Amino acid sequence: MQEILLIGFYQPDEPLIRFLESAQQEFHLPIRYLQEFAPLGTGGGLYHFRDQILAGGPEAFFVLNADVCSDFPLGAMLAAHRRQPRPFLLLGTTANRTQSLNYGCIVENPQTHEVLHYVEKPSTFVSDIINCGIYLFSPEALKPLRDVFQRNQQERQLYLPLREDTNGLWPGAGTIRLEQDVFSALAGQGQIYVHLTDGIWSQIKSAGSALYASRLYLSQYQVTHPERLTRPASGGPRIRGNVYIHPTAKVAPTAVLGPNVSIGEGVTVGEGVRLRETIVLHGATLQEHTCVLHSIVGWGSTVGRWARVEGTPNDPNPNDPRAHMDSESLFKDGKLLPAITILGCRVRIPAEVLILNSIVLPHKELSRSFTNQIIL
Repeated sequence: MQEILLIGFYQPDEPLIRFLESAQQEFHLPIRYLQEFAPLGTGGGLYHFRDQILAGGPEAFFVLNADVCSDFPLGAMLAAHRRQPRPFLLLGTTANRTQSLNYGCIVENPQTHEVLHYVEKPSTFVSDIINCGIYLFSPEALKPLRDVFQRNQQERQLYLPLREDTNGLWPGAGTIRLEQDVFSALAGQGQIYVHLTDGIWSQIKSAGSALYASRLYLSQYQVTHPERLTRPASGGPRIRGNVYIHPTAKVAPTAVLGPNVSIGEGVTVGEGVRLRETIVLHGATLQEHTCVLHSIVGWGSTVGRWARVEGTPNDPNPNDPRAHMDSESLFKDGKLLPAITILGCRVRIPAEVLILNSIVLPHKELSRSFTNQIIL
């Protein structure tokens, strides 16, 4: 691995810059953020920044969507690519028939693993193999993106007047949908192949899926990084299942943590606190005898003594090994649906109140209990 590029439309801010700097120090790799001039879709940024991507003459490059969690079998994908070099290699996994309609569906040749047919979010069942949003492309993969760009340019010349501020680029010509414009068009032409995985994978498109992703990673640590998991110890808190505690966090010995709890840098957990299925971000304080279940506590927030913060999980069907998280809307008929509770940064929850199935926006100081609300 030579370099990591983050591509996005959003204006870089101080937290992103700090993240890039710390990541470079941790991984000893150059990491850069490339900002698109406009939202360019899932493939437009790849073509727009093609010179930066191809700088140094890479053998191939990985493309990872930012909204997925996985064990990322990149080594296995690279080995498969070297055995059978092709422009596009997609990582695929299986889903049940109903949930497959929410993803890009892949029909493969079971002997060669060539992608014969690709449909993005079909209206009827096509295949139980779905696109994971994790790819390995050869430099030749940019040529079909160029063809799409040129076709968009020609089509817009026919229908749209050129504005003075476009510098010769027709509006929207740079937008490329990798799935519809490239994968669907090239399927069955010997250019796209799929590498199947039975490892962990999930999209992160809803609040509840963040907790589910945390659970998957903590479970993965049992195999890949057991040293990161906290073990029960004399004089320490009671640990149930997979728990991560940052070395700088202060946790009282009478606290009960787990399963699936992650405690960030500089967090303080008081006596008698109960945490389950929860992420506590850096600098938060949980005072004595608080109970936090199925929730995310934002950085710098404080939960008062004997308060209860609780959400409702929306987990995949545990009886279906091919089930995935449903990325459902937070609202229905104008009402907030039951979901995990989220406390934004620097929220203050007073003592002896209940916050249930709610979202508290940053810098709020509450004075009473709330249920099923967004607190502005």
